[in-house]
Amino acid sequence: MGSNSKKHNIRVEKFEKEDLYHDYTPEKKEKLGLKEYEEILRGKEIELVRLQEWVKAKKLKVVVIFEGRDAAGKGGAIKTIAGCLNPRICRIVALGVPTERERSQWYFQRYVTELPAGGEIVLFDRSWYNRAGVEKVMGYCTDEEYEEFLRSCPEFEKMLIRAGIILIKYWFSVSDREQEKRFQERIKDPTKRWKISQMDIESRERWVEYSMAKDKMFSYTDTKQSPWYVVRADDKRRARLNTIDHLLSLIPYEDLTMKSIKLPPLKHDVAYVRPPVTDQTFVPEKY
Repeated sequence: MGSNSKKHNIRVEKFEKEDLYHDYTPEKKEKLGLKEYEEILRGKEIELVRLQEWVKAKKLKVVVIFEGRDAAGKGGAIKTIAGCLNPRICRIVALGVPTERERSQWYFQRYVTELPAGGEIVLFDRSWYNRAGVEKVMGYCTDEEYEEFLRSCPEFEKMLIRAGIILIKYWFSVSDREQEKRFQERIKDPTKRWKISQMDIESRERWVEYSMAKDKMFSYTDTKQSPWYVVRADDKRRARLNTIDHLLSLIPYEDLTMKSIKLPPLKHDVAYVRPPVTDQTFVPEKY
């Protein structure tokens, strides 16, 4: 790796000394109230639909990557973005553990099959950056595989961009105190407990290792052609709004949404006799 290796190692050491335990120091802001949040979000959702129609009309190919620590709010941001969009145009990709066959493939191969066609938006809930994070820290890949990823990932992303893909990368940064709070909330809530895995518990014990892995990953892959955008995510509502606002700013678009529609009156064919309602099986109305 020569001089490049020395440069990257120096940068990683610098990051480790400056901020070994925390991704950032949270600003002292009041939590955004629900009413204000919903009012702002409504406007952003309208703009997201306009962006969607522009992507569809112009056959754009958009990839948005969401990475960050566990419980940093990636999933919530993704659901908020996708919630108002057409699932045939905007889809979420959250791949599970690779199969034995996938492990024997070129590392990027299973992600390539999920890339968008013209007129599509793909939101990656974690991505090929698994290799630079969880796989490195938890020992699921060899040192050789890890180093090869760091070398090849920028080239892979350049190839995607040259192929006309709009590639946007977000890193959700959360403080250790806020992450602990969210973990405790998940543990107490039976509907969220499934979000806590053994991997999450082990990750808490390797906070510093994950910080080091993230910093080294940035030193290689935070490039001019494909930069990382860091989202301060201790306030979930502000993080979602900031992410959507920033995403909208990165892709120039025009309003191609359908204008207001006037529905015609229903037509009734008096010659048609419908079958008895008693022939149908209804869901019991308990509530």
